[in-house]
Amino acid sequence: MAKRLLDFVLALLMLGPVIVISIPCLIAIRLESSGAPLFMQTRVGKGQRPFTLLKMRTMTKDTESLGSHEVSVSQITQLGHFIRRTKLDELPQVWNVLLGQMSFVGPRPCLPNQLELVTERMARGVFNVRPGVTGPAQLAGIDMSTPQRLAEADAAYIANRTILGDLKLLMITATGKGKGDAAKT
Repeated sequence: MAKRLLDFVLALLMLGPVIVISIPCLIAIRLESSGAPLFMQTRVGKGQRPFTLLKMRTMTKDTESLGSHEVSVSQITQLGHFIRRTKLDELPQVWNVLLGQMSFVGPRPCLPNQLELVTERMARGVFNVRPGVTGPAQLAGIDMSTPQRLAEADAAYIANRTILGDLKLLMITATGKGKGDAAKT
């Protein structure tokens, strides 16, 4: 309950600055390429309930709905490279946190068609918690291309999570110390 309260309060405090930062980015995205500047994708949430994840669009509008590790870096727009590197594309997920669909820290939500990962996460109880905007597996460079390893890392995080640990992971993410983009070069 404390984690949800902290997520809600932090998301509420961040909402104004997120809007101020996001509007110029969304305008720039739209000016650079046709298509909606906001990217919406169905993901698997807590209790395996689907929800719509919000992100700034960083890829060409015709890119398939795949995991980052399954798309080519050539599909990322010029502005998209900067937005992904600075993690600005994740800002709209503050809305997902406010709605209670996500937490700031937790296992990254997968796509419903990533069946191997869904199975591995089901076996380890990963869907018992809200997915996160960031998480220790992503910061360690473990992506959805290794479903078993990712589900094991997610389960280890869940078993040992603390508010202080989550705050540390948020600081690591905010300062850009993660392992980077999973898109194929």
